[in-house]
Amino acid sequence: MAILQWFVNTGASVMLPVLLFIFALVLGIKPGRAFKSGLTVGVGFVGLNLVINLLTENLGPAAQAMVKNFGLNLHSIDIGWPAASAIAYGTVLGSIAIPVGIIVNVILLFVGLTKILNVDIWNYWHIAFTGSLVYVATNDFALGILTMIVHSMLIYLMGDMVAPLVQKHYGLPGITFTQGASLPGFALALPLNWIFDRIPGISRIKLTPETIQKRMGVFGDSTVIGLVIGFLAKYSLAKTLQLGINTAAVLVVMPRMVSLLMEGLTPISEGANEFVKKRFPGRQLFIGMDSALAVGQEAVLSASLILVPVTIFLSVILPGNSVLPFGDLATIPFMIAIMAAVFRGDIFRTIIGGIVDIAISLYIASWVAPMLTQAAKLAKFNMHGNSSISVLSDGGSWTTLLIVGLGKTMTWTGISLIGIAVLAIMIWQNKFRKPKIEKNV
Repeated sequence: MAILQWFVNTGASVMLPVLLFIFALVLGIKPGRAFKSGLTVGVGFVGLNLVINLLTENLGPAAQAMVKNFGLNLHSIDIGWPAASAIAYGTVLGSIAIPVGIIVNVILLFVGLTKILNVDIWNYWHIAFTGSLVYVATNDFALGILTMIVHSMLIYLMGDMVAPLVQKHYGLPGITFTQGASLPGFALALPLNWIFDRIPGISRIKLTPETIQKRMGVFGDSTVIGLVIGFLAKYSLAKTLQLGINTAAVLVVMPRMVSLLMEGLTPISEGANEFVKKRFPGRQLFIGMDSALAVGQEAVLSASLILVPVTIFLSVILPGNSVLPFGDLATIPFMIAIMAAVFRGDIFRTIIGGIVDIAISLYIASWVAPMLTQAAKLAKFNMHGNSSISVLSDGGSWTTLLIVGLGKTMTWTGISLIGIAVLAIMIWQNKFRKPKIEKNV
């Protein structure tokens, strides 16, 4: 456990290249090419994180200024996913989430109930999060472990479902997303998209970055959204212009970092598919990755920037909400990444879908706040004087409401029912459903 924890602490930029290098060797890729692929992925991940940090460092203070300007006084502060992951991994239960997630993945792959080989090990904090909350609610350690097993099964199920969509829309051959904050948006976007298609007028609205720029010229550029946020924050003209330029930099640089990641992943993805074809004819293999690969897409980022002030506005007007959005405002692109793919990059639908998602998330995060606050105390997390904390992304996810809600009220029966349902769908999807020809784009 100590060695594993040391490895995790090296961070994704070190952990991913090492894992991918070993994986590439297992697939029979030559050591030199395997090393170069892993190193390229590591460099791409460093670059991607630098760009995301640039976005976070600029949006965070602007959001805080908007909160101050609007005079908000909500008693549960949104601490953001970095702090939530520290709490999740900081409990005794959360510390074993990574071995649990890996074992579940290997078993499901071996018996043919998933096509995913997950290399996004850091994001097992999502299952540590729900497991820790159920443990806090029930004081049952074994039930917390079962919760993590069931949640990881649910992630692999949804990851398999979104794989063709992710590959087609984002141009990521052989890749799927296994991030717990992004996948729940898939189940919400499907019915919303069905409704949008059947509402006269709305069904004809098609707003992509290209159509917006064509109709509005320079005022349709996503950079302008950064300027609007600057004005709402009551920044000076100089700071507002800086925010606009930094937003533009994120939009230009992030897709290039994603391209660098894909340059490293492509040989491994091709090698994985060849390996599976030889040894398991008729089966596919998807590499599970972080949805950070999608957040640089302009439709995702444009919709997210619009949703930042909208989220703060919703927190004020929604009756019964107790969460003050802050830390996860920069996480909105991750929350809507798969939704945007379902909506085929339509910014209008992505914004409406995002509003519905965030409204629901605020209420669920308000419900989660007491349990997360207690978990933070168990993990000896410094709450910086806040008496109540929550998190908008994972704390507001419908999967958290389902898993923790049933785990809290029905304990073993509730979690077992979810596990049985997920397993049944996996068996139907992988053993009985007539296979479709899935084309990678």
